[in-house]
Amino acid sequence: MTGNPDPASAALRLGEARGRWVLLAMVLGSGMAFLDSTVVNVALPTIGRDLSASLGGLQWTVSGYTLSLAGLILLGGSLGDRLGRRKVFLIGVVWFALASALCGLAPSIGVLIGARVLQGVGGALLTPGSLAIIQASFVPEDRSRAVGAWSGLGGVAGAIGPLLGGWLVQAGGWRWVFFLNLPLAVAGVAVTIRHVPETRDPMASGKFDIGGSALAALALAGITYALIEAPAQSGDRLLLAATAVIGVAAAVAFVLLERHRTRHPGGTPAMLPLDVFGSREFSAVNIVTFLVYAGLGGVFFLLVLQVQVVAGYSPVVAGLALLPITLVMLAFSARSGALAQRIGPRWPMTAGTLISAVGLLLMLRIGAHASYLTDVLPAVTVFAVGLTLTVAPLTATVLASASVRHAGVASGVNNAVARAAGLLAVAGLPALAGLGEASYHSAPQFNTGFDKAMIISAGLLAAGSVVSALTISSDVLNPPGEEAAAAPQCRVNCAVGAPPLEPAKPAGG
Repeated sequence: MTGNPDPASAALRLGEARGRWVLLAMVLGSGMAFLDSTVVNVALPTIGRDLSASLGGLQWTVSGYTLSLAGLILLGGSLGDRLGRRKVFLIGVVWFALASALCGLAPSIGVLIGARVLQGVGGALLTPGSLAIIQASFVPEDRSRAVGAWSGLGGVAGAIGPLLGGWLVQAGGWRWVFFLNLPLAVAGVAVTIRHVPETRDPMASGKFDIGGSALAALALAGITYALIEAPAQSGDRLLLAATAVIGVAAAVAFVLLERHRTRHPGGTPAMLPLDVFGSREFSAVNIVTFLVYAGLGGVFFLLVLQVQVVAGYSPVVAGLALLPITLVMLAFSARSGALAQRIGPRWPMTAGTLISAVGLLLMLRIGAHASYLTDVLPAVTVFAVGLTLTVAPLTATVLASASVRHAGVASGVNNAVARAAGLLAVAGLPALAGLGEASYHSAPQFNTGFDKAMIISAGLLAAGSVVSALTISSDVLNPPGEEAAAAPQCRVNCAVGAPPLEPAKPAGG
């Protein structure tokens, strides 16, 4: 999606002061999104009590943000390529900050959900821009190191997020989880205005695929609404059925529209060129992505509720429950990528997803009076080890299985698939596990539903293991007869919420 960097703009060096200022600006802006994705989940039980929110309301608090982010993130990247990445990034940071302030001031769960949707719009503008600016601004030989530093610092933000969120909830209340974004935004805007150069994609032209974006968002919104509201005993069942039908119809219309635009490239360019799926391996790895991130989305939403509602943990200790995931990935993602480069991605992905499934089954031990050291920590650590083996090879395989001209699109599609999977998991998994409104207010009932949800999520990951073993080639990163491919892009830390949106170009490329 970034296209080719403008040669006139790609002149910064990481060792120079201006290059470090650009990196700092991107870390401050994207750091808000990294923190937000981890701190909000820890605050959910407190939000529910303070605003008298139902389980459905908490689902929407998470899903509202992911919905607008997943539906608009590809459009956000295109806007930056055409209108200027610095300009769109700044708009995204300011938008995200204002929406965060509205979240912190929300008097009701309805206002909070609406503000979270607005946050997602800001995230869709700033998330693709941060990495695109780094790729377009630095000289080729420094891009990989700059992306690695950006990813590593983002991993640190993800690591401290759960603990910071838990501490803020206990010390000042859940509203400070959102107010935290304001000083980061002010600093990010100031540094960006002063130090970040404007870049565009000189190859980008044509109209925006507004119709495709609208249909994608409508499809996700309709299906998500139906999944979240279906378990409720009250409400208009006709409206529920109508939204489900509209969501499915919009999804079909989106595919038909993108197929038409792919086949007729002279008009409005497709947001999702379907010829990228001409690679069987690319299609397969996106199926694995959907299965893995669907399992992730359900776990991250329900685990923090389980340890607080059922085990009785404080928000700070609940934050500790998620900490091993980011720490293990931060420490070992680079080694996982190197392993996949050496032996191929098939078996690391196959083993990794299976190990993560075992970690979820170990979470069945997390119940009333669960011990952090003997029940929570071993399960989460095993889960994290499996993720570390999976995510870096998965991301590298996405890029290697698509043609070079589709590298940016392939990474963007994979990111959107991951976010959509997490969105649908948060919306649908509680219903599949029998977690209704009464369960949220009853520790024994919630514990029963959590156990079912972990079994379902483990099944999704096991299915991902099978698909990996049957469809992923061991040679995709190093095809026979060709020079060794560049190292996988996750050189320091791979994202947990979703894969990185853009490929890191190899040095000299």
